Amino acid sequence: MDLSFYVITAETVEGDRSHLDVAKAAIEGGATAIQFREKNKSSRELMKIAEVLHRVTKKFKISLIINDRIDIAQAVEAEGVHLGQEDIPVKRARQILGQDAIIGISCGNIKEAIKAECDGASYIGAGPVFLTSTKEDAREAIGIEEFIKIKKSVNIPVVAIGGITSENVGAIIKAGANGVAVISEVAFAPNIKDACRNFLKKIKEAKEVNCEFK
Repeated sequence: MDLSFYVITAETVEGDRSHLDVAKAAIEGGATAIQFREKNKSSRELMKIAEVLHRVTKKFKISLIINDRIDIAQAVEAEGVHLGQEDIPVKRARQILGQDAIIGISCGNIKEAIKAECDGASYIGAGPVFLTSTKEDAREAIGIEEFIKIKKSVNIPVVAIGGITSENVGAIIKAGANGVAVISEVAFAPNIKDACRNFLKKIKEAKEVNCEFK
């Protein structure tokens, strides 16, 4: 499970860029995991897209995480799911998917994070760290200080999510994030591969600075 640079797919409104287009380019650019997130298609359409995505991610030996839909993850034998606080509980998801599945959950405070770890989550998506326009129902930004508190409260990996850009990614890596989840600045970038490479460069630079101070 390498969630250091975790790309969440999205389609353009014009329809000229699909989830598959985003995933392929992101992987070529260095993404270490892919999350398939889609709210506006039928279950059958979701399954078809997920099947194709999983063929690609398996080829490159990286994990495919399905947003929300445990049934779709099961149907295509994806490596895992990412849940929200209003979705099926982590404990139940673990019972359904088994001990080897990757199960992530979005958390916005210490209480949620500690519960997630106790319930068997594989990782936490902490945030939104910064303001984001990607999710209409997103909570208020928690900021870096709260992110650090969440990170220190658990022993499982914590991925920063929400409003992550190439400008602020260095700060959140220096704050101890095990990884970052990115949507807009990759999925809607003019050149996805270049956007990914830029992110990875900033992540590497921030990690090197961290090592110097340890």
